[in-house]
Amino acid sequence: MSLASLILALVTLQRLGELVLARRNTARLRARGAIEIGARHYPLLVSVHAAWLIALWTWGRDQDVNLAALSVFVVLQGLRLWILATLGSRWTTRIIVLPGEPLVVSGPYRYLSHPNYAVVAGEIALLPMALHLPVLALVFTALNAAVLWIRLRAEARALSAVRGQLARAAS
Repeated sequence: MSLASLILALVTLQRLGELVLARRNTARLRARGAIEIGARHYPLLVSVHAAWLIALWTWGRDQDVNLAALSVFVVLQGLRLWILATLGSRWTTRIIVLPGEPLVVSGPYRYLSHPNYAVVAGEIALLPMALHLPVLALVFTALNAAVLWIRLRAEARALSAVRGQLARAAS
């Protein structure tokens, strides 16, 4: 097995594990009365990420590895873990709003309103670059940007609703 295949296997397992965790957290949040916002775009988001992995496996599994780009990708995994730890049971791949719960403003959320999106954008560009696939980096960065544009609009609506609820509860 090449180093590139090992890296791709680890990233694939990570993503599958995150989907399991997200599904579990989503079910628990819904059981507590949470609602999903922007569900219509979710299959598009999953499709872009799945296509990214498939493209990496197709063209990158036997490539040499750029260790500098891989190192930055590994740093992003540390940031990803910080995000997961900060959100805990509220982390999910969907936009889930739990009425009455305040927004998370600790951890990386002190510095960015959407740190996970920043990490994912970096990953989508860096892993193909680590495998010497700059065209894939460009194509999937553009696709991810398009999906994020849709998602951020839906999330802004959800966050606005949460802020409105919190303001009404405080008055």
